[in-house]
Formats: sequence, structure tokens, C-alpha cells
Amino acid sequence: MDSIDKINFDTPTQKEDSTVLNNSESFNTNTSMTLKNKLKKFFSTRRGRRSLIVTVVIIAFLILVTVQGLAVYAAAKATYAQAKLAIDAVKKQNISLASSELSKTKEKLLVTQKALHSMVYLKFIPIASWYYNDADHLVNAGFHGLDGATILIKSVEPYADLLGLKGQGSFVGGTAQQRVETAVKTMGKITPNIDKIADKLSLAQKEIDQVKPGHYPAIGPGAKVRNGLENLKTMADQGVSVINSSKPLIKILPELLGEPKEKKYLILFQNDKELRPTGGFLTAYSIFRLDSGVVHVDNSSDIYNLDDTISGKQAAPEVIQKYLEVRSLNLRDSNLSPDFKVSMEEFTKLYNRAPGKVEVDGIIAVDTQALVAAMNILGDIQAAGKTFTTKEDPRCGGCPQVIYELEDYSSRPVGYVRTERKDLIGVLMYEIMNKAFSSSPKIYWGPLFQAMLAQMSEKHILFNMYDAQAQKGLEAFSAAGRIIPFEGDYLHINQANLGGAKSNMFVSWEVTEDYQVGSDGVITKTVTLDYKNPYPPSDCNLERGNLCLNAVLRDWVRVYVPKGSKLVDSVGSEVTMKTYEELGKTVFEGFLTVRPKGTAKLKIIYKLPFKLAEGSTLPLLIQKQPGTLAELHTINSGSKKLEQFSLSSDKTLNLKVR
Repeated sequence: MDSIDKINFDTPTQKEDSTVLNNSESFNTNTSMTLKNKLKKFFSTRRGRRSLIVTVVIIAFLILVTVQGLAVYAAAKATYAQAKLAIDAVKKQNISLASSELSKTKEKLLVTQKALHSMVYLKFIPIASWYYNDADHLVNAGFHGLDGATILIKSVEPYADLLGLKGQGSFVGGTAQQRVETAVKTMGKITPNIDKIADKLSLAQKEIDQVKPGHYPAIGPGAKVRNGLENLKTMADQGVSVINSSKPLIKILPELLGEPKEKKYLILFQNDKELRPTGGFLTAYSIFRLDSGVVHVDNSSDIYNLDDTISGKQAAPEVIQKYLEVRSLNLRDSNLSPDFKVSMEEFTKLYNRAPGKVEVDGIIAVDTQALVAAMNILGDIQAAGKTFTTKEDPRCGGCPQVIYELEDYSSRPVGYVRTERKDLIGVLMYEIMNKAFSSSPKIYWGPLFQAMLAQMSEKHILFNMYDAQAQKGLEAFSAAGRIIPFEGDYLHINQANLGGAKSNMFVSWEVTEDYQVGSDGVITKTVTLDYKNPYPPSDCNLERGNLCLNAVLRDWVRVYVPKGSKLVDSVGSEVTMKTYEELGKTVFEGFLTVRPKGTAKLKIIYKLPFKLAEGSTLPLLIQKQPGTLAELHTINSGSKKLEQFSLSSDKTLNLKVR
């Protein structure tokens, strides 16, 4: 072992270390000199000089794009923040503030446009030009939208006082009725502005239509931008459609309000506690006259009294004879079609035969929900020696006291002939309007205006105008109770309480829609209605003079689906389900009962008349029945829950069911 040299793991000596270091420094120096010489030699060539110029240009371009892009982003962010202030002012119904904030928003948008146009060179660069052009179109659309909003604000500003909006209106002198009269007489001067607003929105729509959501990826952060742009395009299309459709209504609004010639309307009161196809049992009516916006009640009576004046009535439809055991068709049972216009055509045929009929310009139907909504704002109402409130009444399971009193007055048997049996409803409606008109517009009119718009949207107020243009405009606002055409899936559930007292005051239901899509694209759908009535029954012994409210619900059910749908099976109907076509839809008809403190279930399984392609979404329109409260809807695809919401108005969805 001694002859074998030992391996030395010791560190190098100082001399050795110095040698290694000097060699390393020499290598680095030489390498550095070599690289410099090579670069110097390369950049001294023509090709090298070009490469240097290109590199400098690219770096400068990237710096420029970054700086300008940040400027555009900052300007856009400031514009968005300012736009939110304008929207908040509108939500607060502050006309003066909204006008000011819109002007500021336009100034901010000009800054954004200027910053964006500083990057106009991007238009000539592939791919980058897509995003520049999209941004430019959106900015242009923003200007047109702001112009339209400004015209609208300026148009309604003189009427701020009348509408209960914040801001000084032009009609501040005289009584409330005098203000209304003056406003209606001058309304014709500003209605032409609707054309200007429509033109601005159309220009905005054209700009938005040129934006291409497909430029943005469907995954990651780009998906949010893509979805936002698709929603914006849909909203723009719908907004322009509604404005264009409603223009005829807005233009003739002064005429409908009785300027220059007074108008008369037949007001029908629908009792939604006894649900019928258009919203409720037709229980009372009034003749209202509008003279330059001022309302006058010419007549108010019980529908039974009007029915009694009509002789030689036609035979009642089979459903009335079967479930109500009534042989002749009466006015009160004539609203059998779920389409309000169609029902009112049937009503009018009978009404025209009444000796005391009055020529009117249209029919307006209201139900108890609209009545309560108005009283929630106006407070207690004195009528016919009674005080009516919207406070909960334990006698009807917590319904508003006004509803119980109306039912008690109109329905309880008495030992004498009550000739004014349901006149009270007309008297109450008159007192509500009288209180609204005799009060300061600042207190009630704004909330009442908003509340009535909501009631129209939820189909508690329906219109059937004899003027074709007015009717077209109201239909555009979904205020006419029409069953409408639709490309895709469709659902309307229509129910009628036939002889079940006022049980709709106590019964509620939920709707579940389940989709199953086969590999061939065939869609099988199951619609389930789950009913419950958690309240005890009323004592319905009429001989004892009791008020029969909660009895067995006798429910005539029709489910309207796309035309050509095929019924596969049904469970829960107490009669064999019928299938037929009506109003451009296929209808599945059945009948069931729901007892107090009981439950019931109706299930319908059917195949849709079309197939769904792989990767496609399914459009769905659900139309709410007038007179009903917001029922819970759940939509499933297999085991996956797609949507859940309370249906308070018509709703359109795009479903991913496959």
C-alpha cells in the first residue's frame, strides 16, 4: 500500500489557487473580447445594422404599445366608473343628477376614444386589428347609447314632478289633476323624440353587431369577455326591438289618455283567489272615462248583474258544463282562453248583447295583487263605511285584510237580496285613484308609477286596446297577456279553479322541468307540478252563513308546449289526459284536486318535436299565467341542476342540456 500514492483531498495551495484564478480571469477576458469583437464585426455589416434597427424598433414598439395600452385601460376604467354614477342616478330616479352624470360620462368616453385612436396603427397589424376594431365599435356604440339616454332624460325632465322623480318639473302649479291635464295636453310635443331615441339605439346596435365575440377564447379570462359581448349583442337587439315595437303606443299615448278626445275603458276585476285562465274569476266591472288624463268613474257594478240582462245565451263549453254544471255561457266564465285577447273577444261577443252595454275603446283587467300593490303605497283606504288595509288577516291565513273583506262582502250568504253585491270593488278602486290624484305627486306618483309597471310585467294588469297600434305597443311590453310564437322549447302552465271556492288563496305549487337527451339528439322532457295546501278547511256550510274560502281546489290544468310534441306518459290527473293543438301549441289537458292540509302531484312526460345537435344550446321560453304569484321553477338535465328561480314574469333562457 505504501507504494501506491495517496489521493490528496486537500485544497490547492495558494500558488495553485492563484494560478487557477488567473487562468479563469484570462479565459473570461478572452471570451469577453472575442464576443465583443464578434458583435462589433457583425454590427459593422449591413445585415447586422438592420438587425440592430429592427431590435430597437421592436423594443420601442412594445414600450409604446404598453404605455398607450395602459393609458387606454386607465381611461376606460375611469369611463366605466363614471357610467356607474350615471346609472345609479337613474336608479335613484334623480333626473337632474342623471343628466349631469351622463354629460360627464360622455366627456370620459371622449378621453377613452382619444387614447384608443392613438393606437390606430394596430388596425394594420394582423390579429391585433381584431381587438382594436372591437374596442372602436364599442366606444362608438357607447356614444350613440349616451345620446339616446340624454334625449330620453331631456324628454321626461319636464314631467319629473308628475312622475314623482327627483328634479324640478315644468308642471308645478295648480291641483294634482290640473297638473296631469296640462302634462297630457303637452305630451304630444315630446313624443316625436321616440324616433330620435330609436335612431340612436339602432346606430348603437349596428356598431355592436360588428363586434366579434368569436375573437375571444371560450376558456380562461377570454370566456368572460366573450360571454359579456354575446349578452351585450342580445340586449342591444332586444332593446331596439322593444323600442321600435312600442313606438306606436308611445306616439298615441296622449290620445289613449283622452287628449284631445276623451276615451272610455271597461275595467274588469279578476279575483285571482279563484284562479281562471286569464288571471281570475271575472267578478266586477267599471266604466272609466279619461279626459286629458283625468279619470272619471261612470259606472261600477257586479258582473252577475250584467250577466242577468243578457238573454238567449249560447251553450257553455264542455269544461264549464262538466265541472261547474252550468249549461249556458256567462260573461263571468268567458275568459277560458289563456290568451287574454282571445278571451276578451269571446267576452265582447256576449257584452255587446247586454242592453246596458257602453261603447268603449278597450278593456283593462286588474287583479287583487295590483289592488294590494297600490294600497301598499297609498296606505289605508276608506270606502263604503269601511277601512281597508293591507295588514295580514289571520282569518285567511295571513292574507291582506282588504282581500278578506272583499271576499266576505261579495261571497258570504245573507238573508236578503244584496243588489250591490260586488259594487264595493268599483267603489274601492275609485277611492284609490281619488287618493292618488288628490295627493302631492312627490309623495305617491313615482312609487305608484313604478309599482304599476311591475304589476304589468307580472301580468296582474292586462290590456286589450281596440286601437291596433296601441295594442301592438302593449304587446311589445308583454302587457297584453298573449301566447306568443317561439323558436325552441316552450312552456306555459295554465290552471283554472272550477268550483273550488277561493282555495287559490291557500294553495301553492312548484314546477320542475327535467331534460333527457339521447345520443341521437331526441329530447324527452318531464314537467312535474307539486301542490300543497297546509291550511285547515273552512266551514263551508252555507246554511250557517259561513264564509267558504278554503275548500277542495278543483283544478283544470292545461300545459302548452311546442307544437308537435308527443305525450309519452302522465301521472296525477284524475281524468285521462287529452292532447290537442291550440294557439300554435300542443296542449296536454288534465284535471286534479288538492284538499286542505293536503298535497298533490301532476307529472307529464313528452318528447319535443325537434332534435338537439351536439354542442348546441336549447332556447326555452316560459310564459307565466296571469294572476299567479311567483312560483319556484327548477330545471334539471339528468342529475345536473341547470337553473332555479321564481317565475314572476315571462322568462327566456338558453340551456346547456347536452
